[in-house]
Amino acid sequence: MTPPRSIRDESPDRLYTVTGGRSRATDADRFDLVTLVVAESGPAPGMQSEHTAILRLCQDAPTAVVELAAELRLPVGIVRILLCDLLDTGRISARHPRPLDASAVPDPDLLEQVLVALRNL
Repeated sequence: MTPPRSIRDESPDRLYTVTGGRSRATDADRFDLVTLVVAESGPAPGMQSEHTAILRLCQDAPTAVVELAAELRLPVGIVRILLCDLLDTGRISARHPRPLDASAVPDPDLLEQVLVALRNL
């Protein structure tokens, strides 16, 4: 999906406008780079174009914050501010990926064998 032209404009004035002059999100610590975001509702008429783009990107599958920033071509800090707006209105939910269970981690010997096999290719 190619972002709309207005999202690509990274001039300081545009970024200031996108965030409403805010330089920090209130709950920015809730969104690290790998936090998964899911749309809980669709875009509303009159909604800011960046908010709409985020909701559309997250409607089919959980999407990481870093992926949203890359798709929108916006700095991660700006995306975090926008995500806080959406979270405050209940339009998205956010969760961290599940940590790996210790028993789910492959055996180091097996990983070594795979590495050797890849080098032999």
